[in-house]
Amino acid sequence: MKKSLLVLPLLVTLAACSTTDRFEKRADHERERRERLVERSLDKAPKWMTELPQSKSAIYQNGSATSPDLSMSVNKAKTIAFGKICMAAGGRVDQQSKIYRMDSDTTSTERSELAIKSFCPGVDISGVEVVETKMVAEGGQVRTYVLVALPTGEANAVQQFRERQQQNRLAESRSREAFREMERNQNRPTQ
Repeated sequence: MKKSLLVLPLLVTLAACSTTDRFEKRADHERERRERLVERSLDKAPKWMTELPQSKSAIYQNGSATSPDLSMSVNKAKTIAFGKICMAAGGRVDQQSKIYRMDSDTTSTERSELAIKSFCPGVDISGVEVVETKMVAEGGQVRTYVLVALPTGEANAVQQFRERQQQNRLAESRSREAFREMERNQNRPTQ
């Protein structure tokens, strides 16, 4: 009987503590949930997200993005990958970031914005191919991983075709000019 009287105040004290701890437990549960999502994202990431394939005839880059909308997730991941391939091929990418972060003793709030504008003047990234796409559910959103490749040299059929078209247009233009010059020379009086 004496033992139960000693245990009863201990149980009451623990019960009282647990009612105030339930909010802390809720916060801990939420942190653990977010951590599991990040770990899952890393576990589900394809190997090429950390180790890009190597090739003598192509440049590879990757991108990853999330969105509640599947199409937006794919579009964002491709935009990031195309921007990276543009830079790898010698182009430039303008990027503007805005980050606001407020920390207090108990919470941290962050708002971040990223604007990317890719310019590839003088860098032809025609022929970029989406090599692989992987999508996974991530906490009510879709995470898309994209691997893209830019074939180089003769491996890039699109660039080769464009170069042939450009050479054909140049040859046609020069041949017309050459024939006009010949006609002008034929119509000149001989002395």
